[in-house]
Amino acid sequence: MSDAALNQEKEQLLDDVRQVLSSTEDLLGAAGDEGGEKGRELRKRLSENIKLAKSRLLEAEKVVVGKAKVAAKATDNYVHENPWKSIGIAAGVGFLLGLLVSRR
Repeated sequence: MSDAALNQEKEQLLDDVRQVLSSTEDLLGAAGDEGGEKGRELRKRLSENIKLAKSRLLEAEKVVVGKAKVAAKATDNYVHENPWKSIGIAAGVGFLLGLLVSRR
């Protein structure tokens, strides 16, 4: 699996976690003050779990962003060190994409 595909999967996972957290927060808010002592204890535990999940999500985002920056820097360095090779690769990829698009 390529780095780009892996990064895309990581981003998708982070988006999914964000959506789950958002839904959980909405449900927690909708629960209100119903349920007595057990309900309050459950809401407290859910709130703690949401805070923990958010902090882990932020850490994961930092890692993904950091790796993306490293990859971008490495690509930039490669292109600056090998401009003609980079142009050749880009031309080849463009040619192949043109062939694929023109085929029906």
